[in-house]
Amino acid sequence: MIVWLNGPFGGGKTSLAAGLCRALSYATAADPETVGDLLRSTLTGHPLRPRDYQDLPLWRELTAAFVVHTDPVVLQERIAASWEFPGDAERSEAVRACRRRRAADYEQAATGWMHASGHVIDTSTLTVEQTLHAALDHLRLPVPARPRPPEAPQA
Repeated sequence: MIVWLNGPFGGGKTSLAAGLCRALSYATAADPETVGDLLRSTLTGHPLRPRDYQDLPLWRELTAAFVVHTDPVVLQERIAASWEFPGDAERSEAVRACRRRRAADYEQAATGWMHASGHVIDTSTLTVEQTLHAALDHLRLPVPARPRPPEAPQA
């Protein structure tokens, strides 16, 4: 089984993916950006190659099976509170600015092709654990009594 997670920056995709991997011993996380990188490199020099791989219909098909949605107000709060580079305010703000710019694009996609193509979990008021339980319930998989511990970071 393949479960694709999609949604805006700050919507909880990474947390849900990590939770699913801990809860399901056989699970492996794959990032949709990797699909985008593959499509981008495959289309290098092609006249129809868009600037943003997310504009490719094929990328949308591959990544729309499971959508994580967050209320726009909650999303803006999460973006404002994020620090991708602790100790580096300038780089962290650059990431936040990019996420703010993309929020409107996500909202447009969310009300169109994403919600029509996948199962939506609104994470606006859910904890990471509640989001995990909602995903497992949708997948009709039991919530494990003791999730496996997170893997040690690789050097």
